[in-house]
Amino acid sequence: MLAKTWELLSPFAVFGSGAAIGILGGLIGLGGAEFRLPLLIGLFGFGALEAVILNKAMSLIVVAAALPFRAGAVPFSSVLSHGDVVLTLLSGSLAGAWFGADWATRLQSRILYRVIAVLLVGIAAALLWGHDMESGSSARLGGMALALAGALAGFGIGMVAAVLGVAGGELLIPTLVLLFGLDLKLAGSLSLAVSLPTMATSFTRYSRHRSFAVIGAQRRFIALMALGSLAGAWLGGLLLGVVPTAWLLPVLAAILVLSAVKVWRHG
Repeated sequence: MLAKTWELLSPFAVFGSGAAIGILGGLIGLGGAEFRLPLLIGLFGFGALEAVILNKAMSLIVVAAALPFRAGAVPFSSVLSHGDVVLTLLSGSLAGAWFGADWATRLQSRILYRVIAVLLVGIAAALLWGHDMESGSSARLGGMALALAGALAGFGIGMVAAVLGVAGGELLIPTLVLLFGLDLKLAGSLSLAVSLPTMATSFTRYSRHRSFAVIGAQRRFIALMALGSLAGAWLGGLLLGVVPTAWLLPVLAAILVLSAVKVWRHG
């Protein structure tokens, strides 16, 4: 039986786990929160909703740090010049984030475990499909059709991100590239600009639930794992391109599928 609190493990194990997650995410240009959630449930023994809330808190820290880090590659002026795209996605993602968080707090724990498991499989599919795309093609739609499609996509992404406690980059980046026809590098920064307010919205909704008390009770845990995730993401970014994506993505997708099976059984 897994321990229900992380205090039985060394702080180095918490930091090291965060670093390993950050490296995995950094290798594919993401924060790694999709890998962190199964670990919070399986290794550290947190309940489903507590794990989602903790994951959301750490995702906020990692994404808030990542946006200025990317300013060297993608200036803020480029992000601001595409404010219309950000606002289009936010028009749906903010509502989706609130609805998703509200829904998650109402689900029975057993059902939430299974919803998380299904979504992890979906994220695995998004990793395989979303990284095999052409960058910088023209937008598929225009005018009101593009605005409506962007808002609907944002709503769905906001819901998924809220339920898993992730930033949603694995879904936002393909949407920005394929739907809006943006450059892959620019899409990475724009996804962070969309993710921050979207995550803040779901975090606000979670703060109304009694399970949010885990934030105050686990502040040291959050700090250690978040710092590890930031360090790992930096190292993973340095290794980006060293490890062949052709075999890396299937391996990471397989890890998510195996994690989904364990989370499903956990419920």
